[in-house]
Amino acid sequence: MLNLIFESILWASIVSTGLMAGVYFSFSVFVMKALNALPHEIAIASMNSINKVILKSGFMPLFFGSSLLAIILIFLGATDTSRLWILSGSSIYLLGMLGCTLVFNVPLNNQLRDAPLNQQLKTWRHYLIHWIRWNHLRTISSLLAFIFYVIALK
Repeated sequence: MLNLIFESILWASIVSTGLMAGVYFSFSVFVMKALNALPHEIAIASMNSINKVILKSGFMPLFFGSSLLAIILIFLGATDTSRLWILSGSSIYLLGMLGCTLVFNVPLNNQLRDAPLNQQLKTWRHYLIHWIRWNHLRTISSLLAFIFYVIALK
């Protein structure tokens, strides 16, 4: 029974980290480039809208649920052969995805939202460089967690 519960949580973690990697990948590869092709006022308004809408979307249960699953996997333990993969995947995910989001991406979102009109272009340029850099880390962390969890299945 415990094995079935563990495998179910591991599968849920695989699916959720894969979905998160896809969301972050989309932003890194084309969403931010598309926004940057717009006049900065429109790009800022669009990104602020995305940041507002995302808080009330299905993304939030996925975001927090995948993080909770990573924590649960750390404490549930696993067989000797899968333990290192699970600990590595969960640690990378929690630091690189959750930690990075809370420490870097969210504060950058708040700076963009609160930028005074006369500072918006400067703020946008700074935001774009740094937000994308941290988003790449979130993408890679989510993808690595996904891969490590898949390896842990064996």
